[in-house]
Amino acid sequence: MGIRDTIKSSMDAFKKNPVDKLDTRDLQEEEIRLKNRMERIRKDINKIEKDKKQKFQDGVGSDLMKKKMLAQEIKQLDTEARLKLKNFTTLNKQYMFVSNLLVVKKYEEDLKKNKVWDRISEIGSENFESALIRTSLTGKDFEGVLTDLNRVFEMDITEFEAGEDEDEAQLLNAWSSVETGAMDVEEVEQTISLEKSLEKGMEE
Repeated sequence: MGIRDTIKSSMDAFKKNPVDKLDTRDLQEEEIRLKNRMERIRKDINKIEKDKKQKFQDGVGSDLMKKKMLAQEIKQLDTEARLKLKNFTTLNKQYMFVSNLLVVKKYEEDLKKNKVWDRISEIGSENFESALIRTSLTGKDFEGVLTDLNRVFEMDITEFEAGEDEDEAQLLNAWSSVETGAMDVEEVEQTISLEKSLEKGMEE
């Protein structure tokens, strides 16, 4: 069973039950499990990024054949890192869902006195999951939770799809920029790194 199937199986158990029937302890255990898996993937991505930077530095001043070989190796590492980042993003969405569910459970009795609970009950499991993924309720008081839930229910669901780019051409241009002094190695390394995407995933 792949990571997506594993996540889907565990999360379906939550989505099939009404919120008021969910067990807080089960949610807490799932939250810890997801956080630990995210941390392992984050470490894997950081290691791959270091390898990419080293190979890029190895290419500075090398002949064209060496650069092409290194470009292929960097592209392979980049593909591996992007697959891991995709898994990380999936895990992070589920983590947000579970963490926010725990907050909803915390304020369950208060929410039941407000019409927002009717929205939660009527919205459907898939839409409710999407709504919770798009916000962060952790650490907020009841009024903040209420405001965010009302706001997020009105938001449109959007999907971000990254387009393919010409990796080899970009790497060759990057090496050329370093060798001509137009950019330094540190600047170029930032352009080929997935660390910003990883940091964004942690923040969302």
